[in-house]
Amino acid sequence: MGKTASNLALSVGYAAVAVAIVLARREPAAGYEVSVYAGTPGAAWAALGVALTVAVATALACRGVHQAAAIGLGGFAMTAIVSLPVIRGYHFVGKGDGLTHLGWVRDFLGGAMAPHELFYPGLHTVASLLYLVAGVDVPHGLMLAVVALFVPFVIFVPLVVRDVTGNALAVGFAGIVAWFVLPINNIATHMGAHSNSNALFFVPVFLFALVAYLGRRSPDERLPLGLSPYGALIVLFGVALLLVHPQQMINVVVILAAISGVQYLARRRFDEHPILEHPTAHAYTAALGATFVVWAVANERFRNAFGGLLYGLATADIGGDEEVGQREASLAEIGGSLPELFAKLFGVSALVGFLVACFLLVLWAGRSRMNAESRSIVTYLGISLFPLGGIFLVYFVGTPTMAFRQVGFIFVLLTILGAIALAALVGWTGRFVPAGATTALAAVLLGACLVLALLTIFGSPFIYSPSQHVSEQTYHGYEAAIVNGNDQPYAGYGYNVYRYNDAIYGPETMTDEQAAIMGAGAPEGSVEMDAFNDRQYADAYPADGDYFLAVSEFDTTREFEIYQELNYERAAFEDLENHEGSAKYVSNEEFALYEIREE
Repeated sequence: MGKTASNLALSVGYAAVAVAIVLARREPAAGYEVSVYAGTPGAAWAALGVALTVAVATALACRGVHQAAAIGLGGFAMTAIVSLPVIRGYHFVGKGDGLTHLGWVRDFLGGAMAPHELFYPGLHTVASLLYLVAGVDVPHGLMLAVVALFVPFVIFVPLVVRDVTGNALAVGFAGIVAWFVLPINNIATHMGAHSNSNALFFVPVFLFALVAYLGRRSPDERLPLGLSPYGALIVLFGVALLLVHPQQMINVVVILAAISGVQYLARRRFDEHPILEHPTAHAYTAALGATFVVWAVANERFRNAFGGLLYGLATADIGGDEEVGQREASLAEIGGSLPELFAKLFGVSALVGFLVACFLLVLWAGRSRMNAESRSIVTYLGISLFPLGGIFLVYFVGTPTMAFRQVGFIFVLLTILGAIALAALVGWTGRFVPAGATTALAAVLLGACLVLALLTIFGSPFIYSPSQHVSEQTYHGYEAAIVNGNDQPYAGYGYNVYRYNDAIYGPETMTDEQAAIMGAGAPEGSVEMDAFNDRQYADAYPADGDYFLAVSEFDTTREFEIYQELNYERAAFEDLENHEGSAKYVSNEEFALYEIREE
């Protein structure tokens, strides 16, 4: 592609992203949106499509500054997509953990908790700084912190690949595969305020420092006491990752340990090998491992989670067969299937994983043309997948949710290795067909994968999961209900309501009495579906005396439109309005609070 054509294409691409942002901003969300995809104007998606098409084409066709600009364009477009809830004026995004994270930010700002008292204060500290410095409100500060932690992912994945290979084509592929956002699986990792997920996007920053450390051997670049500048960055970024979420920090310690093991074996087996020239990772493995142990053991939350894992290992059915069977049956009842959902959530990821597996087999069989230095770094990353996979298996037996968080981390590595594998595949096929044709075909296939990957960044009916949008009406409805309520317990409509108590008061600020009434009396904190559907409203929640039932637009949309009345019947909910034992206490367009009295 010529210089003039590249400049023109990139100009069109950047302008398209700007147009998309303006169009999305001009049509803010008027209420709860079950899908940010459907809520965002079609013209904005068309403009983003133009930008990403230009980015994919120019990232593979151009070199030098134009390729960097193309990767920047794709990263800009992806950041705009991740920022859509902010751009379109969402009050907040995040049910469950997200609401608790919002409450912790309020605790920080109110002085009820200091950052060091939280096991993973990184996200909340960034959100607090945005509130204090930029003057944004707390929910938007937290949403902006999510975006801020996402940006390093699209920047540093290509930088890591460039340092590993020095191959411009691999760098282009790295930019594109990074836009797939493979670490997000919407099972245990989510695009929102979720520290474990947010930490995944910071991992490439650590890996960049690690690869640079291994490849920089000049004594002129040493700090006092023989410390490498990049070694110092390993420690700095490792500690930063610890503060965002320790689970992902211990995973990078595993990578360091795997590298240390490979280096130890190489020194015992070979007299000459590029690995022998690498500075060792032993000291950094020990330093960051010790830091994690000190931080974790001193924290009660970690001790409880570790105890839960051990209990799960001792008591859980291996693989969670019963739970998987229940989910498969539920999907079948609403017209879906487990294979279909897997294809949507993991189809692109599985393709990348398969490509990486084939590439590593070829590499370790000695059939790759990659230079020895690059092979060594790829070997480090490839070997580290084995202990990381072992941790996944331990989690899968003990706490399956944590297993899918581990999958998120593994796909950070597979994103990097996948780009390298793609470049190797195109280089190999270039011996049989024109390289331009192979690259063009790769661009088309990657573009198709990008479309599917984009559809699973946020929850939506496409993956049978409603958006975690918390509208202003919903939030203020809960706020009015909780702040002005009495000591009667609160129940949810298929969803526990205690998280809103966290968001409104702050987990550390609320009193024991405030905490006790939210979700008290039932394991899930929601009304029992069979009794509710039988119109036995007073018996649907195991509370002593009367209780409040909180119902939001999110609840009814999930139960009636996405789950198609699989759990709760619409007619039973509508009959509640005329039931003698109920009274509506708080109501707006998106929220209602009913008092259910004993009959």
